[in-house]
Amino acid sequence: MAILEVKNVRFRYDSKYQSVEVLKGISCAFEAGKFYALIGKSGSGKSTLLSLMAGLLLPTEGEICFQGKSTGSLDLNRYRRENAAVIYQSYRLLPLLTVEENITYPMELRGKGGRAARQRAAELLRRVDLPDTVRNRFPGMLSGGEQQRVAIARAISMESKLLLGDEPTGNLDAENSERIIDLLLKLAHEDGYCVIVVTHDLEIAAKADFVYRMRDGLLTDETAAH
Repeated sequence: MAILEVKNVRFRYDSKYQSVEVLKGISCAFEAGKFYALIGKSGSGKSTLLSLMAGLLLPTEGEICFQGKSTGSLDLNRYRRENAAVIYQSYRLLPLLTVEENITYPMELRGKGGRAARQRAAELLRRVDLPDTVRNRFPGMLSGGEQQRVAIARAISMESKLLLGDEPTGNLDAENSERIIDLLLKLAHEDGYCVIVVTHDLEIAAKADFVYRMRDGLLTDETAAH
């Protein structure tokens, strides 16, 4: 059963000077426990679709449904905080907070702080294959691959089952890219997350359970990879 559904979604950017239709009637569905790749050239609409699924935007027409409920009927701040975690190419860690503080911050927003949050952060560091010694370091003291794993630990600290990746390996070398994708695959297959990654990297797409291809605001192909 789908955890997330995109139903005939259209999206248009309107300005004083022009109106640009970015998505032109997209329909697709995503299940828990699977890794999805959303691929296409720049300007194809894939990042806009990801923003809609993350609750950062609402469709001009159609609807995005999470567990059967339209995001248009939800408190979007709460949806983003509790249900849709986004992992960015640029990591977006808070530079003046330690690794532990970055991971516990979303938990504190949900009322879980103190010792319980710190214990959970330690568990998540182990889950993303980082040693406890990084706990009190600042993001700038870590490599790019380590920062992205901290960002993933922060994302799953929210206990959301929907992980959205916006080119999450775009700033990483081949070795670290492979480690991040293998980690996301484990989160999908072993922990039941629905993982959706926007990417230009066809090697990432080759590892996905399912691939959606986009062009000019339309889905042009959908392929089960396995």
